[in-house]
This record gives sequence, structure tokens and C-alpha cells, in this order.
Amino acid sequence: MLVLRSITSKLLNPKKGEDNSASVEVKPTNFAVVTMAAIGVIFGDIGTSPLYALKICFDSKYGIPLTEESIFAVLSMIIWSYLIIVTLKYVLFVLRINNHGEGGVLALMAMALRTAPLNSKRGEIILALGVIGACLFYGDAVITPAISVLSAVEGLEVTWPNSSHYVIMITISILLGLFMMQRIGTSVIGLVFGSRMIMWFIAIAAMGVYQIIENPSILLAFSPHYALNLIKDHAEQAFVVIGVVFLAITGVEAIYADIGHFGLKPVQFAWIAIIMPSLILNYLGQGAMLLSHPSRISNPFFSMVPENFVFPLVLMATLATIIASQAVISGTYSMTSQASLLGLLPKLRVVNTSKKNAGQIYLPAINWILCIGVLLVVLTFKNSSHLAPAYGLCVSLTMLVTVTLAAIVIKKTWKLNPYLASSLLVLLFSIDLIFLISNISKFMQGGWFPILIAGLCFVILMTWYAGQKILRARSLSEGITVESFVMNKITESSRRVEGLAVFLADNTRLIPQILISNFKQNGVLHSHIVLLKISIWDVPLVDETDRLTITELDKGFFSVRAVYGFTEKVDINAILKIFNEQYHFVDDLLKISIFAPRVAISTSPNGSMPLWRQKLFAWLVQNETQAVDFYDINFSCVVQMGSKFQL
Repeated sequence: MLVLRSITSKLLNPKKGEDNSASVEVKPTNFAVVTMAAIGVIFGDIGTSPLYALKICFDSKYGIPLTEESIFAVLSMIIWSYLIIVTLKYVLFVLRINNHGEGGVLALMAMALRTAPLNSKRGEIILALGVIGACLFYGDAVITPAISVLSAVEGLEVTWPNSSHYVIMITISILLGLFMMQRIGTSVIGLVFGSRMIMWFIAIAAMGVYQIIENPSILLAFSPHYALNLIKDHAEQAFVVIGVVFLAITGVEAIYADIGHFGLKPVQFAWIAIIMPSLILNYLGQGAMLLSHPSRISNPFFSMVPENFVFPLVLMATLATIIASQAVISGTYSMTSQASLLGLLPKLRVVNTSKKNAGQIYLPAINWILCIGVLLVVLTFKNSSHLAPAYGLCVSLTMLVTVTLAAIVIKKTWKLNPYLASSLLVLLFSIDLIFLISNISKFMQGGWFPILIAGLCFVILMTWYAGQKILRARSLSEGITVESFVMNKITESSRRVEGLAVFLADNTRLIPQILISNFKQNGVLHSHIVLLKISIWDVPLVDETDRLTITELDKGFFSVRAVYGFTEKVDINAILKIFNEQYHFVDDLLKISIFAPRVAISTSPNGSMPLWRQKLFAWLVQNETQAVDFYDINFSCVVQMGSKFQL
């Protein structure tokens, strides 16, 4: 405990000069409002686990007998999972290892990549770990909304025994409504849902307290010796229990992925002061009730209240699970946006839903792809008991990836005592590994499903990355340097017309292919030409003083590099306005001609990638959001020209 206390103190009070990325975070104008919004968005998933976790722990297919000993052991495991995995590992440790306030496995990967060149073997391993973690999160994102809403709607069966055939229809209707309202934005949804979730946590805490008063001996479950005795005396049974208990902490990765929406301190305060106490009280209450009424194990959560209160509780639980789904949906938007800007996915249309917080975004394409996936899961598995085995394997793998990347980051950037840091990391890694091994046993029972989704996502991300790498290498080997083009191709006899032309470039040292094509076809160039390179750095936000680098070349050519963070929206109009204010080439920005490429890919059996991957990459390029739409360029200024590349 001395080691843990020392590490916790170090994390909460880092010395001056240490790399404490968490200090650069969203600054809320009102701490209470932001905390409420955070409760309404990112804690819904883990906050609704009492609906199904304890019930599934004692499901007959896992062979765990419902005895006083097993009740205390399971509750002890849940409580200490909250204290060690959620509180110590994530809330006090991992959340502080954020990329200037932005969380998630890709933000962590970006930090880890600063410790090794991307083209090195170490860099490639770090990249692969980050991509694996992101893909596993996608696998979990398809399962979470389905099991959350299903488990709540199934509460109707307590007072309405013949309602099972309506459960799927009601669940699908609720989920459709949730995905349709995503366009209004995370902040609005958070404020609307925040007060309801606070009511939910007060309600489940009160339910737990009521049952604890009836049987206060359940408080002994705080002692870890019950869990340790089960592991010692019934190792095989404990192995199964660990995998099922994991259901109580699923949703913790969504907390990390969503931290950029609200900031570190509101999230930490909400968990420690409100969420964790409410969850522990409710689980203890369920255990206290089962000690006296073991027959209620079929649905212990809804059995905690008198029959007259069951239906209102079902309505409240349904609303809570809708909110629970919001956590993973918001995290999916953040993860996808980061992946796109880091070059792991094609450009996708991003809608900023808040003027104050750049982290609050909506991705229409991802929203509807996720919606279809979730609905298919509901129709395939049909109830939460069938879906439970599929839930958790992806999360446990993601948690293992997270702690591995965190170890890489703190080893290189945090000046922690090596003994203390190593002790904590070994402890957390060991616990995550135990959870993973236990969850692997559920692979054939449904765990294969999210792994399949994660595998498909991995193929897509790595194919896009590999294809882009091939195109960049070919551009470097076959491209014409700016100096060579200006010196040899631009002569006194070259035809020049008045005006300013902007060519989007992938490399500031090379002439864009679109400029060469235009010059060959039309034989004319503008009097002033800007080669504009948009760079995305591996930080969420870039200071305005570092935004633009303008280099004046010869014969009317300029090289402009604009730098953005991976959570920022690229603003071409703002770039051109700053440039024109310095040189005054045009009196109206609408008179600027912006040349944007439209790329097509041709495949070949002798290409650099297998033919099936070439076809996948070509399809991704074809469906990528074009630069005109992605950068929100005024169509009246745009000249699009096609170019074709063979892999």
C-alpha cells in the first residue's frame, strides 16, 4: 500500500518540469455544468452495469453456485476491480497520460511514437499496438449499445411475463432514436442526459442502502480475503468468475476515449465522488438481498424494489442505458477523427457540434455504420444473456494495449522513480492479463463476434496506411523538386496570367502532380503560385504562432505549410486570408483559384500489395471525402483535376 500511495501522490502532484500532458486540457467555464455533462455522456456504460453484471455472474451456464461464500467473493472482486482497475489505473493514472487533454488509445499511440521513429521496428510495433487498440474499441462499440438497452428493456418481463416478443422491437426503436439525435451534439446531449443520470445514480445508491440496512453483514465484502479464498480454494471456479465480473467494469475505455470532450478534473471528481460510491452501494444491496432471497437471482436489480415501482424503474433504467450507449458512440467519433487525421483512415466528413470545445464532434458516416452494426447485433443475439459472452473480450484486450503503451510513454517522458513505476505497471499489467485469459474462455460463446469486427477494422486501417505509404514513396522517387521545376520549366517565354493559384501539396519540396498536369495540358501558370501543405501533428491543438510557415521562392512561387493538431478542423479560408493580408495579391479571396486533386487507383497483379488489398485501397480512395468537402473550400474557387496511380 505504501508503494501505491506514493505513486498516487506522484500522479496527482507531479514535479515541475515533468511531462504532464493533463495540465493542458479543456478549461470549463463552469465546473459543475461540465461535470454534469460528463456524467451524462461518458459514465453511462459503466453506470448501468448493475442491470446485468451480478445476474450473469450466477447464470447456470457458468456453473457458479449461489451460496453465501460465492456472493461475498463476487462482490469483493467487483469492489476491488473498481478500486484498482478503474480508480487507480484509469482515473488516477491513465487519464493523466493524455495528449494535451485528448485521450484514447490513438492519442496514447501518438505520444508513444515520439519515443521512436515511425520507420523503425520499435515505431512499427507501437503503431500496430495503437491500431489494434482502436480496432478493439470499434468491436466493443458495436456490442455496448445493444447489451445496455436490451438489459433495461428486459426488465419489463418482471411485471409483464409475456412481453419478451416485444423486447427486440422496443430496443430497436430506442436505438434508432438515439442514433438519429446524435447530430445535435455531445454537449447538448450531455446536459440533457446529465441530470437524468444523476437521478439514476441517486436511485441505485438508495436502492442499495435500503437493502444493506436489511442485511448490513454484506459490508464485509469490502474485505479482499473473500475473493482470495475463492481463488485459493476453487481456482477453476474463480477463473470463470473473473471473466464474468469483468462485465462490471466494461465502459472504462470509453471514459479514457471521451476525456477530450470534458477535461480531466470533472471526470475524476464525478467518478470518485458520485459514480463509484453509487455503484458499490447498489452491488452490495443486490448481494444483501440475495443472501435473504436467493430465488430473486433471475433479475436481482429489478427485484430490489416493490412490484409497484418496477415499471417506473424500467423506464428510468431504459433512459440510463440510452445514455450509456452515448459514451461509446462519442468515443467512436473521437477515435475515428484521430485515426483519419493521423493517416490511418480516409478523410471523413466531421461536424463540430460545439463552438467552445473542438473535441465535441459528429461523424455522419460513422454514426450510421455503427447504427447498422448495433441493430444487426440485437437481431442476431436477441437477449442480453446471449450477448454477455461477446461482451468483455475486446475491452480486456484494449486495456492490455493501453497499459503497454502507457508503460512506453512514462518510461521515456515521466521522471518517476523506476521502482515505483515498474511496480505499478507490473501490477496493472498482471491484472489485465488475468482478465484477458479469463475472457478468452468465452471466445466460442460469442466473443468471436467483436473480435471479427476488430479484425475487419484492422485490415481496413492497415491497408489504408500501407497504400498511402506506397504512394508517398513513389511520389518521393518520381517527383520533381520545386527548385528544379522553377529553374528549368519556368522561363521568360512561359505564359503567365494574373492571379493567385493555390495547389494542395503532399510535400513542400516537390511539385504537386496536379500542377504538372495543369501545366502540360494548358501551358499556362498564374503569376503567383502557392504550394500549400497541410500537416497534422501528433498533438490535439497547435498554438497559433506555430500555425503557418511561409517560404518565398523564385518566380512567384511560395511554399506554405499549415500545421494543425489531430483534433482541430483545418480552415483553408483562414490560411489564405493570413497569406493574402501579408502579400495583397488579390482584393477578394473568391478570386483565388484552388487546385484540388481527385485521385483514382488502378490495380495490378504485380503490384506492391496483394490484389485484394489493392482493390480495397482503391475502394477506400474512391469513397474518401474529397479535399474540397473535407477542408470546406468554397466551390466557386475550386478547380478539380484527376490523377491516376498504379500500386
